[in-house]
Amino acid sequence: MASFNKVILAGNLTRDPQLSTLPSGTPVVELGIACNRRWKGKDGSSNEEVTYVDVRSYGRQAEVINQYFNKGKPILIEGRLKFDQWEGKDGGKRSKLYVVMESFSFVGSAGGGGGGSGGGRDEPGHSDEMPPVSAGADGGMDDIPF
Repeated sequence: MASFNKVILAGNLTRDPQLSTLPSGTPVVELGIACNRRWKGKDGSSNEEVTYVDVRSYGRQAEVINQYFNKGKPILIEGRLKFDQWEGKDGGKRSKLYVVMESFSFVGSAGGGGGGSGGGRDEPGHSDEMPPVSAGADGGMDDIPF
């Protein structure tokens, strides 16, 4: 049976990115984003829900995220879901579902920064380098299908 694991999210960072380094020397950044959903109810009332998502990025892409993003900045992310399980210090089972970023785009920045990043081979064990982030006047929105 075929399977597919792809996530596309647009939202704002809920905290500053946290950059660290794996024992292998690979940079990793962890960040959180908030994605808002707004709709009108049958009675005409406005409704809103917020979903908070944890995201990880590796390699050169992690360094770029750490350099150019901070709390409140908008971002468009493409990636995949990953589920980790481990045993906590208290002996209890712990788990976490998060997004592994494969690419991103700058969205709505004051300088009109567009561009984005390359493929998702920046995970540990992969040696491909991310191409440089480019700046364009379109805000990086040309490839969004809506």
